[in-house]
Amino acid sequence: MSYPLDPSLFSDNMKLDPTRAGFGRGLKAAGEANEAVVALCADLTESTQMHLFKEAFPKRFVEVGVAEQNLVTVASGMARAGKIPFTSSYAAFSPGRNWEQIRTTIALNNQPVKIVGSHAGIYTGKDGATHQMLEDIALMRVLPRMVVIAPGDAIEAEKATKAIAENGKPSYIRLAREKTPVFSVEESPFEIGKAYILKDGTDISLMGTGTMTYQLLVAAKLLAEQGINAEVVHVPTIKPLDEETIVASAKRTGRVITAEEAQIAGGFGSAVTELLSEKLPVPIHRFGMQDRFGESGDPKDLFKAFGLTGEQIAESVKTWCVDTPRYHQEA
Repeated sequence: MSYPLDPSLFSDNMKLDPTRAGFGRGLKAAGEANEAVVALCADLTESTQMHLFKEAFPKRFVEVGVAEQNLVTVASGMARAGKIPFTSSYAAFSPGRNWEQIRTTIALNNQPVKIVGSHAGIYTGKDGATHQMLEDIALMRVLPRMVVIAPGDAIEAEKATKAIAENGKPSYIRLAREKTPVFSVEESPFEIGKAYILKDGTDISLMGTGTMTYQLLVAAKLLAEQGINAEVVHVPTIKPLDEETIVASAKRTGRVITAEEAQIAGGFGSAVTELLSEKLPVPIHRFGMQDRFGESGDPKDLFKAFGLTGEQIAESVKTWCVDTPRYHQEA
């Protein structure tokens, strides 16, 4: 499937927009399309961009206050009554604080509540380690029945929000606070459970989720200048994984890199590793947070400090390719 990229990508006027802003627009659109959509927030309405829905549909909005456990429990009851509830808070608090209620009242009861974790990852910046939620992918993908999505940019966040409003399943969407590069366009496809080839390659597969896909596009561009033809695979849906696309890419290139703005333990890279260990064992290296918490600072400085910039990934991949032979499946 063709995946058009924004023509301003890599230019000085590259578009920047927070994924949380895309969510806000998508939620308002979902509310316009279906009056069963309701929204609940834990005293962070404007920060999570839920204010757009509140202003458009004040009678379908509930402010529960600083009570994240109550936030998702009330939402589960509303889902049981036939509504399509979206809950929003910082990811550090939801699912960070209320995971047990999400597990018991939403996932166990198979209620189609949409959990929105904003301010996830390193782009939370100067708020520091307490608010830089890095464990949420691992927490949410382990829950039975839970759909887990990390949009790559604001355009995709809007599409993903509208999609989970219609999927009839418990769902988690992960959002960043600060502006991030917009690499997709309105015509770029998005479907829950699908991964997309953004650049064809033969030497190695660079598989990214969320904001890290942009960094992999940068890395692939730099690697091409050094004679390494990298394939870039964007995986916005972490659960369920697009097994067919991931396995096919690994088979073409024989080596895999994963990248996530989260803990690598139990996260996206772990999901890909688990899949390939069963379907097509290939050499894999995971980029992400290496068993450490975040720090307070400008996101650009933090990405560099944690070795997650496209430039740093390209340099590491170049060395790794020299030391790691490609896997070739025997006929």
